[in-house]
Amino acid sequence: MTSNGLPTHPRYLTTDEVAAYLRLKPRKVYDLVRQGLIPSTKVTGKLLFPREVIDLWIMNHLEGDQRSTRPAPPVLAGSQDPLLDWALRESRTGLATLCRGSADGVRRLLEGEAMAAGMHILDPESGDYNVPARLGLGGMRDLVIIRWARRRQGLLLAPGNPKGIHALADLIRPGLRIAHRQSEAGADTLFRWLLDQAGIDRARLNLTQHPALSEDDLALSVRQGEADTGVAVEAAARRHGLDFLPLHWECFDLAMRRRSYFEPPVQALVRFAGDPRLQAHADEMQGYDLSDLGRVVFNA
Repeated sequence: MTSNGLPTHPRYLTTDEVAAYLRLKPRKVYDLVRQGLIPSTKVTGKLLFPREVIDLWIMNHLEGDQRSTRPAPPVLAGSQDPLLDWALRESRTGLATLCRGSADGVRRLLEGEAMAAGMHILDPESGDYNVPARLGLGGMRDLVIIRWARRRQGLLLAPGNPKGIHALADLIRPGLRIAHRQSEAGADTLFRWLLDQAGIDRARLNLTQHPALSEDDLALSVRQGEADTGVAVEAAARRHGLDFLPLHWECFDLAMRRRSYFEPPVQALVRFAGDPRLQAHADEMQGYDLSDLGRVVFNA
């Protein structure tokens, strides 16, 4: 417990608790909510304030130099996610998408060409995901990373699994054509790591001539018979009527500058994250765990 009687790390604060935390009167907190100036959510008619987001809001208001810079264009770069694509359409954020892989998203975020970047880059040494220092983002003093979802990755297979692929080790069989992603994609990093963990030399695989530039592109190459298998998310397999062999759960996050979190397009997506339709659609797509959706996993 803290000196004011609050738990040390409450996930959500009530109106009275956030008033005490900010040293404001509850009436002032209600005024800030009514004006849309402080992040909050309503559950069964009761206002709740995510503690991590309140901390982010405080730091944003302390950084006058950050707030005076030109806002980034309303573009979501980086990696593609089928559930995120759907949420962007349904929430009408106005965010354009430019999905050319996680590494490309990092570059565009650094250069101010995107408001946010979707990423799922595994650190092979630690097994953690989206480590800022490993991504070249360690120097961003206002970097924020928000959890979107945990996703299940695995091998996409033609309906009925006609090639009899039951494990990663089967990929070295002669004649199998393996679809793969571009080197900038988080899925490529994961695929290489999975092969290393299984003791498989990537040079022994019969890879397709050209990489697939998205989850859907890879799924289509399997569906159309251009490849026999490849690693992608379960949602892409289900969407294209493919079989799926699960291999790994990964973290898909959204990285942005602190001020961008409070821009209207991102806030529209944040608000939609609480819509029951999102969980229902994730269940329908399969392969998603949204238990940490919206959690601030890094705040510089």
